Amino acid sequence: MDLDVALQTLTGREDAEFRPHQREAVEALVAHQRVLVVQRTGWGKSAVYFLATHLLREQGLGPTLLISPLLALMRNQIEAATRLGLRCMTVNSSSKTTVDELSDALNTDSLDLILVSPERLANPEFAAKVMPMLEERPGMMVIDEVHCISDWGHDFRPDYRRIGQMLDEFGQGRVPILGCTATANLRVVDDVAEQLGAELTTFRGALGRSGLALGVVDLPAQPERLVWLAERLDAMPGSGIVYCLTIRDTLAVSDFLQSRGFDVAAYSGATDSDEREQLERRLQANQLKALVATSALGMGYDKPDLGFVIHFQMPGSPIAYYQQVGRAGRALTESVAILLVGQEDLRIQNHFIDRAFPDPEKVDEVLAVLDGTRGPIGMRDIAAEVNVKWGDIESILKQLDVEGTVRRVKGQSYERTEQRWVYPTERVDNVTQARRFEQQLMRDYAETSGCRMQFLTALLDDPAEDPCGICDNCRRADRVASGASALDSLADSGVFAPFEPDSVVLQRAGDFLRNRPIVLAPKKQGIPTEERSEVGHALAVWGDDGWGRAIERGKYAERHFGDDLVGALIDLVATWAPATSIEWVTAVPSHRSGDLVPDLARRLAARLGIPFEAAVVRIDERPPQEVQANSAHQRSNVEGAFDASGPVPSGPVLLVDDLIDSGWTLTEVGRVLRRAGSGPVLPLTLATTPIRS
Repeated sequence: MDLDVALQTLTGREDAEFRPHQREAVEALVAHQRVLVVQRTGWGKSAVYFLATHLLREQGLGPTLLISPLLALMRNQIEAATRLGLRCMTVNSSSKTTVDELSDALNTDSLDLILVSPERLANPEFAAKVMPMLEERPGMMVIDEVHCISDWGHDFRPDYRRIGQMLDEFGQGRVPILGCTATANLRVVDDVAEQLGAELTTFRGALGRSGLALGVVDLPAQPERLVWLAERLDAMPGSGIVYCLTIRDTLAVSDFLQSRGFDVAAYSGATDSDEREQLERRLQANQLKALVATSALGMGYDKPDLGFVIHFQMPGSPIAYYQQVGRAGRALTESVAILLVGQEDLRIQNHFIDRAFPDPEKVDEVLAVLDGTRGPIGMRDIAAEVNVKWGDIESILKQLDVEGTVRRVKGQSYERTEQRWVYPTERVDNVTQARRFEQQLMRDYAETSGCRMQFLTALLDDPAEDPCGICDNCRRADRVASGASALDSLADSGVFAPFEPDSVVLQRAGDFLRNRPIVLAPKKQGIPTEERSEVGHALAVWGDDGWGRAIERGKYAERHFGDDLVGALIDLVATWAPATSIEWVTAVPSHRSGDLVPDLARRLAARLGIPFEAAVVRIDERPPQEVQANSAHQRSNVEGAFDASGPVPSGPVLLVDDLIDSGWTLTEVGRVLRRAGSGPVLPLTLATTPIRS
C-alpha cells in the first residue's frame, strides 16, 4: 500500500491529500530519523505516526509506543488507527486491559500500536514486564503533546521528564522518535529539541487560524457571566466547550445553564470515566450544546466541527489559551472563541502557580521518613508521619522517583535509593517567574487593542503578517480586509452584540448561586456506624459570588454573622427537608472565635422554634485544623479534644459550624454527641473551603 492509498484508507476519504510537511515527516520517520512536528491543532499529526507505524512494521520493526497524556485522545486515536488496520491496545487507569494481556500480545507480535499515559511508565509492573519486551524489539516512539517535556511548556508534567531520560536507552538510540505539539514557542522547541536529540528534523507550520473570531468580555462578577452565557449561547454556532478553571465552577455553570433550558453537562477529571466517554460522544454527535469542562477536555479531543469555545475564567497562559481555543472550527469556515474575564481569575491562577512545586521543607520531611524506614513504605504510612497534604506527598514522591532519589516498588509503596537529593532551587525559581510572566501576558491579551490572533501567534513566535479582520478589536477598528461574510454572519448572530443585562435577571443569577446547597458526605472510614453523622449541607463555598463573601466579612471583618445569613440557613433547612425531624440545635465550640458560631446557632434555633443547647465543650486546646495538611493529621488533631457538657437531648440535632475543610471536626463532635446519647446528627455549615480544581 503506497502512502496516498494509506492516507485515503486512514481518513476514509478518496479525495484525501497530504498537507504540507505531512509526507516529508512520514518519510523522515521511515528513514529512522528523530522528528519534531509543531503544527496547529487539526493539521493531522496523528496521520503522520499512524502511516509511519504502518510502513515501519512492514520493515520489521516492533510496535509503536505512543505516549499520550489524555484518555480522550487515546479513544479517538484507536478509532482512527483501526481504520488503517493497525492493531492497538491501551493500558491506562480506565481500561480493562491488564499488563499481562499486553505482555501476551507482545509475545505473539499481534500489536502494531501501544498507547499509554506517561504516568504508566512509572508503574513498576509495566516497567518490569512490558518495557524489556519493547526494548528487545523496539519500534517507533511517539511523544504526543511533547511540550509537556519542557519546564517552559505551559502544561509541564513531571512524568514527562522520565521520557526524556529513557530516549537514548530505548532501542539504543537507533529507532525513529516523533514528538508532536501544537503549542510551543521557540524557547520550548529548543528545550524539546535538546531532549529529543541533536540530530532532529523539525517541521514547523504556521499557527494562525483563519475564521476563528476571538473576543474578550470583562465581567467581574459570576452572575454577570452566567447571564451572558444564557443570553449568548443560542447565538453560538453549533456545539462547543465552556472552559472553567475549577471543578466546582463547571458544576455551577452547567447547573445554571440547565436551569435555563440548555442541554449542557459538566466534565472534569472528577467525572466517572464511562460518563466522560459518553459525554464526549454526545458532544461529537452535536447532541449537547456544550460541555462545561476543565482542561481535562483539552489536548487531543478531536471534533472538527466544534463551533465555539468560551472561557468562563481566564487561563494562566496565552499559550494554554491558544491550545484550548484551537479546538474550535478545524473544519469550519467560521467559529468563535470568547474569553470572559472574572474577578476570581488571579486568585485561582495563583493557587495553581503556588502549588506547582513542593516546598523544600516538605520534601525533606518525606525523605526523612524514607531514610528512617527499612524497605518500602506506603503513602498512607508516610502521610501519618508528615504534616503534608496528600496531593503534595504524591507530587513529591513522583518527582523524587523521576530523579532517581526514591524508587516506586509496588502500588503506592516507595523506598529510598542511594542517590542524593538536592532541591532544584534555581529551576523552581525560574519556572515560577516564567509562570508569573505568562500570567501577565494573559492579562495583556485581555487588554490589548490590537488584533488578538496576531497577539497569540506572536507569543508562539509565529506572528501573523496581517490582522485577522474578525476578532472584536479588528471589528472595532473597522480593519476588515477579508472574511467580511464571516464577520457579517457572526455580527448578525448576536455573538458580539453589546451586553446590557437586566437587573432582575442578574438578581436571579445571584440568587441561583446563593441557593445551590452543597452536600456534606459523612466520614465513614474507621467510624463505627452508630457514631456516624448523617448527610449534611453547606450554604456556600468560601469566597464565592453567592453567600461566600458575606460569610467571609462576617467571620473576619464584622465578627458577626448577619440575620440575612440566618435567613438563608432557614431556607436551606426548609429545602433540605431532612427525613429526620430536627428537635434541637447545637454548635461546634471554639476558643478562637468565641461566641461567633454559638450566637449564629442560637438565632437559627430561635427562628426554627426549637431549643439551642451548648451540648459540647472543648477540653483540650489543639492547633488550628487549617494547619493540619492531610487527613491523618486532621483526624488525630481533633480526637479527644471535645466532650459532652452534660446530658444531651435524645432527639435529632442540627450541628452548626461556620466553615468545613477536612470534615474531621464535625465528624468528631458528631461522635461525641452520639456517644452521649443524642439522636441523629445533621451537620450544617455556612461554607466549605473551595473544592480542588
